[in-house]
Amino acid sequence: MNKLIYLLATIFFITSCKKESNQKKINIPNQKTEAPFHVNFSKIDKKKKKELKSKISKFYSEKINVDHFSGGFLVAKNGEIIFEDYEGFSNYKDKKKIDKNAPLHLASISKVLTASVILRMIDEGKLQLEDTFQKYFPEFPFEKITIQTLLNHRSGIPNYAYFTDKKEIWNKSEMLYNTDVLKIICDGKIDLEFRPDSKFSYCNTNYALLALLVEKISNMPFPEAMQKLLFEPLNMKSTYIFDYKKDKDTASLSYKSTWEKIPYDHLDAVYGDKNIYSTPRDLLKFDLATYSNKFFSDSLRAKIFKGYSYESKGVKNYGLGIRLREWENDVTMFYHNGWWHGSTTSYLTLKKDTVTIIGLSNKFTRKVYQTKQLSVLFGNYPFELEED
Repeated sequence: MNKLIYLLATIFFITSCKKESNQKKINIPNQKTEAPFHVNFSKIDKKKKKELKSKISKFYSEKINVDHFSGGFLVAKNGEIIFEDYEGFSNYKDKKKIDKNAPLHLASISKVLTASVILRMIDEGKLQLEDTFQKYFPEFPFEKITIQTLLNHRSGIPNYAYFTDKKEIWNKSEMLYNTDVLKIICDGKIDLEFRPDSKFSYCNTNYALLALLVEKISNMPFPEAMQKLLFEPLNMKSTYIFDYKKDKDTASLSYKSTWEKIPYDHLDAVYGDKNIYSTPRDLLKFDLATYSNKFFSDSLRAKIFKGYSYESKGVKNYGLGIRLREWENDVTMFYHNGWWHGSTTSYLTLKKDTVTIIGLSNKFTRKVYQTKQLSVLFGNYPFELEED
């Protein structure tokens, strides 16, 4: 009898433990978890959101989605998507449609993402803005070029797309890689166009070199480093670095306005300045993270979103990996455009108004650059929404 009571008690105990264990397992997934760079934004008034959506939709249909637009378009406020749409084909011949998960070539918006990894390394104490590039690549011949002058395009280095166009420097039947760009410079085959930090000159070479610096500091190939250090932490699942050897047959293609496919050329293996493929939704994730002081420290953010080039008058300027337009009414627009082959892209981040506007096209059109006009819906920006 005692054995029976003991056996029943044991069964009851084990069963109770299993129930308790099962209850804990069920509760864990229901716990609220936040992204590592989560920022709380206020909710948008429903009436206001509906009004904004109507105006943006009208602008999109009249200014962007004309002449068979191919790409993705998104507008968000406080992290809430107000409007988005996807049209066209990532592969026109196969009629492979573009949707919210289809990665498109960001062209020079890639610079924003490359810069962010460098800047986070600075926040982590692995680099300093004042460090010379020569410190990490002793063979580099220009001792006064710093990480900062690479980030803000004040280095004086000429564009690799131009100096490799000379047959005595590069055989265009061969693919050019970032390491080739560095070797050409280190071999003394080019001169600086001006004294470092004396003026601004937008140049892709700056970011091709910064990609090599990412590799040096992370001890990983650039595609892997960007994946581990940026894309995975931000859950940017549809974003990757284009690898010419691996991805040339599967990546989204780019086209002329007539749907004529634009072939790859010898410059299509260089990354950092370009060759990041992503989606509007993934870019929104990145943009939202930039508001977090866990992503950028407040002190570094102040250096990122400021102009460095005031030698010439005008509203246009460049920060650290981002373009600026600064107006006299103390309103600043932050943005970056891109153009590579047939891909034309635009990324606007209105920091004061917590607004993100993204237009990505893989079929050539300048219309995506008109997205800046939408800024007037959110703040005192000197644009007008044109009426037909």
